[in-house]
Amino acid sequence: MTMFGVLGGGTWGLSLAKAARRAGTTPILCTRRHESGSHAGLTVTSDLAELAKAKIIIMAVPSHQAESAARQLGEHLNGNHFLIHGIRGLSGEGLATVSQILRQETPVRRIGALGGPVQPDELSEGRPSAMVVASAFSDVRSAMAELLSGPSLHIRTTDDLVGLEWASALVGAVSIGVGFAQARPDISPGLLAALISSAVDESATIAVAAGAKRETFYGLGGYGDLLASIGMPNRPEVVLGRALAEGDNLEQAQQRATLRVEAIELIPRVVAFAKRRKVPHKVFGVLADVLERKIDGERVLASFF
Repeated sequence: MTMFGVLGGGTWGLSLAKAARRAGTTPILCTRRHESGSHAGLTVTSDLAELAKAKIIIMAVPSHQAESAARQLGEHLNGNHFLIHGIRGLSGEGLATVSQILRQETPVRRIGALGGPVQPDELSEGRPSAMVVASAFSDVRSAMAELLSGPSLHIRTTDDLVGLEWASALVGAVSIGVGFAQARPDISPGLLAALISSAVDESATIAVAAGAKRETFYGLGGYGDLLASIGMPNRPEVVLGRALAEGDNLEQAQQRATLRVEAIELIPRVVAFAKRRKVPHKVFGVLADVLERKIDGERVLASFF
């Protein structure tokens, strides 16, 4: 097995496949969105058995489809595969990471995750950006760095898989707060910086209770990802936060975001987790109140601190 494959033909999966091709790899894209054959210079199939011919596979499906997709894919995999996911989100009330789901549903043990500030349009168009690869296995980290690294995509690696997965999920949630704050006329650069700093500290504390390394949140996969949100007015979480600040209800805000925002369901579960573990959760508590319209816009920013 020498091929590289991507499961998921949405914007993210297609962008990852294009980035791999740009770096000199010939990827296979497994999706039902496009007809089998060729699409954008990629080999396309809907057959999971065909995808399983690849030694290294990235899962790029929505988080709510991760478990069923892993279960179906797992029927075709074995211990020789590397399985990496690019999925933001934590599952269920127990906040299981996607890597935990992959271990449960597949025979693969060399598992990793992608994170950081890189966005699908940057990957697709070959614009300069950066990404983090996490895995407990050094061969997974080095293989992914070799597959995706290029003049326009810089790869950093970490062995803190749990930390990167939690960072990716929690940054998505905090980005709603960034969008909300940016839409307020009373926000200043200093106040926004204070919000981001408080949110990263709190996120790190919550994630450490789940087994993450605190330092992961102060690197590219945490702070870096969140700082990028400031310059991403079209990021779905930022759009949703801005819409809420402008008076939209949650349904209207989701429509403006266009893409599914995983953080809406995640935020109250993070608050519940933090309460069980008796760790600070003020920022996430305010975010939960914002989503439920329990707090008006005039008091939101003050409540973050």
